[in-house]
Amino acid sequence: MKITGLIAEYNPFHNGHLYHIQETKQVTGADAVIVVMSGDYVQRGVPAIMPKRIRAEMALRCGASAVFELPVCYATGSAELFAMGAVSFLDRLGIVDSICFGSECNDLRAMNTVADLLLKEPAEYRNMLKENLRSGCSYPAARQKAVFALSDNAELLKDPNNILGIEYLKALKKLNSPIRPYTIRRKGAHYHDQTFSEGQFSSASAIRSLLAYSGSTLNTDQTGGSFEDTAFSGILSELEGQVPPYCLELLKDWHHVQYPVYLNDFSLILKYKLLNKQPDSLVRYADVSEDLAARIYARLNDFFNYRQFCELLKTRETTQTRINRALLHIMLGIKKDKLAEYSKNGFHFYARLLGIRKDSEKILARAAKESSVPLIARLSDSSSLPQTARKMLRNDLLASNLYMSVVTDKYKTAFQNEYKQALLKV
Repeated sequence: MKITGLIAEYNPFHNGHLYHIQETKQVTGADAVIVVMSGDYVQRGVPAIMPKRIRAEMALRCGASAVFELPVCYATGSAELFAMGAVSFLDRLGIVDSICFGSECNDLRAMNTVADLLLKEPAEYRNMLKENLRSGCSYPAARQKAVFALSDNAELLKDPNNILGIEYLKALKKLNSPIRPYTIRRKGAHYHDQTFSEGQFSSASAIRSLLAYSGSTLNTDQTGGSFEDTAFSGILSELEGQVPPYCLELLKDWHHVQYPVYLNDFSLILKYKLLNKQPDSLVRYADVSEDLAARIYARLNDFFNYRQFCELLKTRETTQTRINRALLHIMLGIKKDKLAEYSKNGFHFYARLLGIRKDSEKILARAAKESSVPLIARLSDSSSLPQTARKMLRNDLLASNLYMSVVTDKYKTAFQNEYKQALLKV
């Protein structure tokens, strides 16, 4: 059986994701597609708009054979850490022949050229990068300028899917992995577009913006987009051509039961965490520099809500996404020394399964035999994990339980901790 791996967030699942799954099978000749997916928080440093199990069910009903959870420390990391966490996960499963990712350029050769340059970091590149950083550029801008001086392919670093694709290629090279990479062109709207496209391939950003305008007093994040406040039935009508039918049903069933969830829903939790910290303790968390720690501490009295505080801390040298991730890492307890420990010991210590199609259960038997990490379909299976693995798993469980606590408080639904959640089978 030929198996291809996909790396995804599905925040939420839409027609572009369905196209990706279908086209992946065509391009790679795969018999099955398995997904490693971010859990309840995503790489932009914000909570996912809906819980991971709803998003996993969407993927399974639209052609994915199995969905595994990417540990939260990688799901909320930089593009480089996110890619290394996801690719090393698929590599350690031992059953994945290839990966297929979307890109704006659809040019694997050009992406490999940039990946090689960034991986080797020749002296000329390092010197240019340092000079650009000293001039006040953010790291992404400084890197692009350095690559531009040394390569004809620097334009690739302007687009988010190209950037992630290059990081996936770097990760494969670092790991010396036998997994073969494929890319397909991203179809439809740009990643950051917040308005619907004329066709059937609007971005997840646009769909999230529309879901924010549900006419509800529970809404805490009406940002972006150009939609009028409307009833949810009207929103569903607008979504009909943009998401697969199964997903539309799930969006309808779980609306104001378990979603939407926004950054500001976590405002008091974050402020509580920050009130208990000093600058010297803040720098222990991932993505928190000394300057940012000092800025957080100095501006804490100006905290009004989570999103506002993120925007307040932004500077020319630090991207908004970096600040989002830093504050999320403080809230979730993701520390630099733990990331270093995980990296030193192989990145992964278990493979946590969120869901599987009933007609694909033979994949589990093969993975159980060939994976270099134990499979966890039920949390009771985790009792024999080594200490480092238990640390990572505890952090995953805390993050998910915190998310579901916010859902419970917001929508007055019954709380179920991670130990009570059953494996999805569709």
